[in-house]
Amino acid sequence: MTLKRHGIIAGVAVGAVLAVAGCGSDNTDAATGGGSASASVIDCATGTLTAQGSTAQKTAMDEWVKIYQQQCAGAQVNYQGTGSGAGIQAFIGKTADFAGSDSALKDGEEQTSASARCTGGQAVNLPMVVGPIAIAYNLDGVKDLQLSPATIAKIFSGVITAWDDAAIKTDNPGATLPSTKILAVHRSDSSGTTDNLTNYLTSAAASDWTFGKDKVWKAPGGQAEKGSDGVAAAVKRASGAIGYVEWSYAQVNGLGVAKVRNGAGEFAELTGESAGKAIAGAQVVGTGDDLKLKIDYNTTQAGAYPIVLVAYEIVCTKGNPADKLALLKGFLSYTASTEGQGQLERLGYAPLPETLRGKVAGVITTLA
Repeated sequence: MTLKRHGIIAGVAVGAVLAVAGCGSDNTDAATGGGSASASVIDCATGTLTAQGSTAQKTAMDEWVKIYQQQCAGAQVNYQGTGSGAGIQAFIGKTADFAGSDSALKDGEEQTSASARCTGGQAVNLPMVVGPIAIAYNLDGVKDLQLSPATIAKIFSGVITAWDDAAIKTDNPGATLPSTKILAVHRSDSSGTTDNLTNYLTSAAASDWTFGKDKVWKAPGGQAEKGSDGVAAAVKRASGAIGYVEWSYAQVNGLGVAKVRNGAGEFAELTGESAGKAIAGAQVVGTGDDLKLKIDYNTTQAGAYPIVLVAYEIVCTKGNPADKLALLKGFLSYTASTEGQGQLERLGYAPLPETLRGKVAGVITTLA
């Protein structure tokens, strides 16, 4: 059987999660094609916004910025894909009007520091872009790779070093696996994608992953590359390489994507439908206007692909500069609209489920 690359099907992904309260990449220029939006769905404002952070959502941001600026003369939105950690620090330092992050603000010092810039308000996490993390590989002659959580943990921690290792053979009965040395590629920069992958490994392969959950890679060995584009390029260059990137990066680089065993014991192929099934298990755990999510990485939902993440926009509920407020609300209202979310499926993402989308849109209208 050969791995197939599917576009995310909005109706399937959303339909799987309409009844839940929440849902749960790093990416740059993987977009193809163009989008359009009716002027009636965009609340235009003038001025300039500066933002940075998550590379996972940059393709989406680039498309949203293009559409908004086409409709709104005098509006300029500059989004830089610097990585989630850098985006949060820029927000804290007041050099970004909002930040994109593939992980919610951490309770404690990070949350306190971010909220300190929000005079009279607090910094909140608004889910905006949903995408699965692909375990992308480049291995000559292998087109239908299957990996369990424990095997993934052992590969990225350096315990498994060759593709014909017994654990990989167990995950792939009947497959012919070469003795090629494994090159495991990880992020060199502070990354929400790393945070989400290590959270997944901590949850789903606790006995084999002892390096915890963090934006910064802690495991020894492997090859470090900056950004998802760097990881994808490194995997593409070397036969025997494996890395973690959001789905659109694997697609645009023509990389293999491993099926991953879920909590139901199935090796799930990454598709829009399978990602949507995993999203259905996520819950909103933030309070008030904070819509931070908790993802169930051990979901037992049949057919669910278990490694998914959400990119948040981090904003102040109050204390936004008066000359930025109208554009901030206008732009983010568009990204959270049905029309804005509708741009995502062709870019390798999934739209927010409607219940959560409505909550995000509601918070944006109250920003001050």
